[in-house]
Amino acid sequence: MENKFPNLYEINTRVWIKRFATAENPKPKLTDVPDAYWEQLAKKNIDIIWLMGVWKINKEAVKKYCFEDFLKRNYDKALKDWKEEDVIGSPYAIEEYSINPELGDHDTIPELRKKLNSLGLKLFLDFIPNHFSAASPLLVSKPEIFLQADEDIYERDQYTFFKHEENGKIFAHGRDPFFPAWQDTVQINYISPDAIVYMIDSLLHIADCCDGVRCDMAMLALSNVFYNTWRGVLNKVGFSKPEREFWQVAIKRIKQKFPEFLFIAETYWDLEWDLQQLGFDFTYDKRLTDRLKLGNIYDVKSHLSAEIVFQEKLVRFIENHDEERAALILGKNKNKAAAIIMSTLPGMHLFHDGQFEGKKIKLPVQLGREPVEKTDECLPDFYNKLLDITSAQIFKSGEWKLIEPLKVWENNYTNEKMICWLWSYKIERRLVVVNYSDSKAQCRVKIDLRSYPENFELYDLLNNCSYVRSRDEVNRVGLFIELQPYQSHIFRF
Repeated sequence: MENKFPNLYEINTRVWIKRFATAENPKPKLTDVPDAYWEQLAKKNIDIIWLMGVWKINKEAVKKYCFEDFLKRNYDKALKDWKEEDVIGSPYAIEEYSINPELGDHDTIPELRKKLNSLGLKLFLDFIPNHFSAASPLLVSKPEIFLQADEDIYERDQYTFFKHEENGKIFAHGRDPFFPAWQDTVQINYISPDAIVYMIDSLLHIADCCDGVRCDMAMLALSNVFYNTWRGVLNKVGFSKPEREFWQVAIKRIKQKFPEFLFIAETYWDLEWDLQQLGFDFTYDKRLTDRLKLGNIYDVKSHLSAEIVFQEKLVRFIENHDEERAALILGKNKNKAAAIIMSTLPGMHLFHDGQFEGKKIKLPVQLGREPVEKTDECLPDFYNKLLDITSAQIFKSGEWKLIEPLKVWENNYTNEKMICWLWSYKIERRLVVVNYSDSKAQCRVKIDLRSYPENFELYDLLNNCSYVRSRDEVNRVGLFIELQPYQSHIFRF
């Protein structure tokens, strides 16, 4: 059946794989993960497994670049007893697109994909368009695909630029224009036709062994962003803007050969719509994440009033490997309310390994060992129920509509703390109502019940309660709802 709005599960692969170690097999590979693990994720209504960090890392680069003071402070915060051997390098500073030998060999990814597909799961991997490792052998074999500078620029900024020890060429480190350069990376040159050909060929290679990619910092490859980030270098060597955007060319090329292949863009700066127009199937919804953390319901409602064609291509999440853990930032009840919101909206839903258990420690991506944390006693059961509720076809391919909660009586403005929407599919309806505030609230919700009997039943799937209400009353003044702080209803009727 159609599934417009899949659930994605992110796994920090190099850390997670160690959970399957035994005395007989202390260094397990991906092929050693029991089938039962994947089966239980499929039963939870997960549709896509994103194995974050499977590509080969240069160990010499780890020694050289991964022990800066600010990184060590992050390690101290996350893992008090970390040791040098726990630092395994960023999964986004890769040597090349071949599997990390600690995870498997050439056949491992295709075999795993076949297994996951047999369970109804898709496999997603990383594509890193902006850079490679600063120690990648590609700097010698394919220097033309990287952004190069001259001696004058290098002398003025030796943090952003570096001189290669072997060939003496000066390259730029990869960077986000709002932050200092990432020292462990080298920047792809999107003015170079050779670079574009190489990156598309890399995508074709990846697409041959998985079902989709999550594209890291996808907006950095946009022509205007790339130029504005590197204008000092580009103006000096001569700049000619490409006729078409890289993503427009690359996505079209991949989908010609693999029509079902999916692209997710990690993107910020309100460039989500731009990337959707270039062919991305889904783009990050960081704005929702931030507004849920701040707790301003007006801003959340404003965000959700956007056109449905835009919203259906957003990736909803309350945490991932770049974000602080939701259980820590939001607290117990607000965390559950935010999870209900993100899970019942149109779009893709991203769940992060450890989110279901209520983990609170954000692990730096350079660390290869996770701290021991207690599981929240109630959260796994909550997520099991929520994922079971949202497994219904109405949440997979139904129509969604935001509804404005109405005042219950004059001078009672607590309705403004409520947020609600209606899902419709064939004869079924689901009404989601959340009090996203720290105080009790009431509202009325008007829904069209003209075809319903005079007395009809609403069943609250979340709280296992049944209510009989008057059709005429709901049509006339609206369904009365009262909720305690951060409590929710998911009504079936």
